Amino acid sequence: MLAHLADWLDRSLFWLAGLFPEGTQFDNPTSLRGFVALLLVCLACGAIGSLVVGGRMAFFSDALAHGSFASVSIGYVIFITMVTHRAEDQHHFWDWVTPVMVIFGMLFGYGIAAIRQRTGLSSDTVIGVFFATSQGIAATLRNILQSRKLFSLEMFLFGDPLFVQSKDVVVLAFQVVLVAVVLSFVYNSLLLSGFNTSLALSRRVPARLSSYVFVMLLAVVVTLCVRMVGVLLINALLVVPAAAACNLARNLRQLFWWTIGLCMFAGVAGQFIAWEVEARLLADSGMRVGVPGTVILVCVSLFGLSMALPPLRRWWQARRAAKKKQQA
Repeated sequence: MLAHLADWLDRSLFWLAGLFPEGTQFDNPTSLRGFVALLLVCLACGAIGSLVVGGRMAFFSDALAHGSFASVSIGYVIFITMVTHRAEDQHHFWDWVTPVMVIFGMLFGYGIAAIRQRTGLSSDTVIGVFFATSQGIAATLRNILQSRKLFSLEMFLFGDPLFVQSKDVVVLAFQVVLVAVVLSFVYNSLLLSGFNTSLALSRRVPARLSSYVFVMLLAVVVTLCVRMVGVLLINALLVVPAAAACNLARNLRQLFWWTIGLCMFAGVAGQFIAWEVEARLLADSGMRVGVPGTVILVCVSLFGLSMALPPLRRWWQARRAAKKKQQA
């Protein structure tokens, strides 16, 4: 089924690319595929970003993202030792490694949540322990990974949507559907338990179950998105747009939609800026601009703008109130 959907997507992108004039950003299927993948990543991260920031889980999501170094290292060793001994065989590499990464990420997130609830240790302490464990595993297997050519650690860290395959886009689309379904069941429970735990318990809200489900969902989203667009971009998309939305939203509903909107805008603007810089300024030099980097810079710019807007709005409202008072 995945292969058929990927083939249909390839044909659709090829047809759609033919509608754009030659020399534009989307005149080839590769750019279109990367753009669609980036939008799907931004949509998934924006949907859960408000809960990450509202639940003070920024360090938690960062630990999950960096824990993917350990999961891909373990998956790589399993692939080399149990599937094939040929280091050049890349055909089925990610088909085997991605499930390992997802399972490891879910266990990683569940372990943090379980130990945090069963001990008196603070959240950052527990996360720090798991973070150190994952980095220790990755550092132990670092030389093994460098001696192979199946994938690049630098690409895994920084990412590039242009290298995303059609079957990866299909997986990202299923991920967005999964996020929508899970949030429809646990979003209100998470909000109530985060706002007032005692009230949630008195109303028999399954706060602990909802928390574990969200942790698992966050682990799946981070793991899959990291594999597609890199560790650094995921950390930014989960935190920075939601932080900017906190400065603009007046209620929780607005916070949710502001986060999605800012996240999607950052993805579109980041890819557009990267292409414009390459086409207009760096065309003769052959240099490329990293799309994840421009998306991150747009996110940070939006946060800075969100910091400046509320004081300007208060100043404008005070000025209007003063004028009305003078006219009265």
